[in-house]
Amino acid sequence: MLRIDALQSVYEKLQDRVVITIMGAVAAELQAIGHRPNQFYLQHAMGLASSMGLGVALTRPELSVVVFDGDGSVLMNLGGLTTLARYRPRNLVHVVFDNESLLSVGGFPTATSTGSDITAMAAAAGIPRAVTVRTVEDFVAAFDEAIAAHELTTIVAKVDAKGPAGFVTDLALLENRFEFQRWLKKAGARTAHPAS
Repeated sequence: MLRIDALQSVYEKLQDRVVITIMGAVAAELQAIGHRPNQFYLQHAMGLASSMGLGVALTRPELSVVVFDGDGSVLMNLGGLTTLARYRPRNLVHVVFDNESLLSVGGFPTATSTGSDITAMAAAAGIPRAVTVRTVEDFVAAFDEAIAAHELTTIVAKVDAKGPAGFVTDLALLENRFEFQRWLKKAGARTAHPAS
């Protein structure tokens, strides 16, 4: 499965949700599909997408939050999984694209290439719902189930180590920040997806 195919398969379901991506290929591919003001591309902060998503989920429990992360980033900040599990926001879906590679910074293999299992780590950390998927169809099904469950979920999507020609967005960091902040301020009843 290609990451961009997985992103495209759920893109229309993201329109009224808070969407936070990690840096690199995930951000570049989501923006290439189509930028929206509810999408924040967390640049220069490898390992912290789930932390930012947690903050938004806790302070805005009426909104549905989706984090698109990578295996390298999760492995860099494994404490993020235990912190997610501690607070268990019911409005957060954490998608980890696992290509067994630090693709955006040179393609070096990650620990998942030698057997480390992020789904098992998430479950052991205490995340109530954790699943691995390997096809686009299974990804869509897991994503839909996670949204419907209203329970903290980690979806590890095994994807090929292939990405875009470039790993940056053409949206300035500050522009993205202020646009996203304005969207969050306006988000309310029309975008609400109750956490319970």
